[in-house]
Amino acid sequence: MTPRGEIVAIPLRGAWTGNRGILHSGRQIVRTHASDLWLTCRLEFRGRWREQWLPRRYTHLFFHDEAVSFAAGHRPCGECRREDYVRYRDTWARLLEVPPPSARAMNRQLHTERLAGRRRRLHAMPWRDLPDGTFVLLDDVPALVVDGGLTEWTTSGYGTRHRLPHEGTAQVITPPSTLAVLRGGYPVQIDPSARR
Repeated sequence: MTPRGEIVAIPLRGAWTGNRGILHSGRQIVRTHASDLWLTCRLEFRGRWREQWLPRRYTHLFFHDEAVSFAAGHRPCGECRREDYVRYRDTWARLLEVPPPSARAMNRQLHTERLAGRRRRLHAMPWRDLPDGTFVLLDDVPALVVDGGLTEWTTSGYGTRHRLPHEGTAQVITPPSTLAVLRGGYPVQIDPSARR
C-alpha cells in the first residue's frame, strides 16, 4: 500500500497488514475497497495464519509502517491491536472534543476524509500544524513529516530528506481525524529509515 491508499505490488517489506474487505477475484485486485472498514492489523496474532488470495476471504494488504497505513486512511484494529485501538479512539475523543466514538462512527468519518467519490481527498493545512507521522504531497511525491523535516516515501522505502517549510499550506494526505490523534501524542510507528 502507498500513503495515498493505492494498492501496488512492490518488494518493500510491510510492518503491518491491513484489511478493506474482499478486493480480489482469483489473484487479481478488482476493487479498492469493499466498505468503509479499513483496518491496520498485526502481522502475527495468536498464531493465526492463512494464505493470501483465498476465495471469499479478505484481501491481505501490507504497509511499510503505521504512518503509511494512517495516511492511506486506516485505523488500528480493535481485536489484534486492542491497546492501540483504545488509545487511538480515546485520543480522537479528547482532541476532537466528542464522546468516545464507536468503531462504526470512526469508520464513517475516516471514509469521508479519505475519499471524494472515487478520488483521494487531500486537505489543505498550514505546515506549522502538522505533527510527526503526517503524510503530505511534496511536488506530487508523498513525504512524511518527521523530526522537523520531510522524508520522501517511494516504493523502495524512505528516501530524500527536505527541510520542513514554516509558512504556507501543505496538501495533506493523512485524514484530519487521524491528524488530531497524532497531535494528541499517539505513538505512531515510523520506520527508522525515515529519520536518516
